[in-house]
Amino acid sequence: MVALAGAALAGCSSEPSSLLAEGKIEIGSKGDQPGTSYSPHDGEFNGFDITVAREVLDRVGVKVKSSDFEGVLSKNRARALHDGDVQLVAATYSITEQRMKPTSEGGDGLDFVGPYASTRQGVLVRTEEAKRYKNHSDLNGRLICVWEGTTSAAELKKPAYSLIRTVDMTDAQECVKALKEKRVDALSTDQLILYGFMKDDPSITVAHALTFGPFNDYGIAMAKGHREDCKKLQQALMDYAQSNDWDRDFQINLPLVPKKDRDEARPTDDEIERSSCLDRPSNAKVDG
Repeated sequence: MVALAGAALAGCSSEPSSLLAEGKIEIGSKGDQPGTSYSPHDGEFNGFDITVAREVLDRVGVKVKSSDFEGVLSKNRARALHDGDVQLVAATYSITEQRMKPTSEGGDGLDFVGPYASTRQGVLVRTEEAKRYKNHSDLNGRLICVWEGTTSAAELKKPAYSLIRTVDMTDAQECVKALKEKRVDALSTDQLILYGFMKDDPSITVAHALTFGPFNDYGIAMAKGHREDCKKLQQALMDYAQSNDWDRDFQINLPLVPKKDRDEARPTDDEIERSSCLDRPSNAKVDG
């Protein structure tokens, strides 16, 4: 009886093996978002998401190479973690209540380390038409491209925006192509992502006056069950976010973001504390 009780107790307190133990880790990221998470060539990734993942992991003794990253679609991020295809996801992944809730309660069952950046949702338009868009009403009747599995897609489907038409596509690359080919009037997602597109191609530009919804807080995601690893990464992120390195890396990757928006994007220790390694972060947003 004592032996059985001891075994049961050990089983309850045990946690899956550390994701960080072997000094190597696979990270899911986007491949089509210049400035945040981009893969210009096979096996090569760059952008702010990539830099943050490298910096945070380096601070816990894990050296990350380009070959450790692989592309994921927005709609497949949680599945890739639960299937074990990757151990972490750094892919402009917004922290929400639904995503952090345990699977036993109907959630996505993820822990986040973050935020490492925050941003409002915005609109990208063709540069030649940018002066048309000064108020939200200027989007009424327009066709706006969004992509599957994002909080941005959910936001524009709310009743408040019923006069805006949306079309869902697979990923950012499809939406940008549709915008440049004039098959849609605009695309909408987080403004930090949009500024990356704008730097990559001057024929498209951010409609600065148009933002939607609350701030989206980006976190590095993992499947639940690795709280010790999560806490180590949380402390590493706090150290990084308060250092000059965060500001340097943000400006290198997203130089067109206005200073006001850059200052708002930078997380505080309290914000990271309230959102990291928890089942119900106090400042999480509810998915659409």
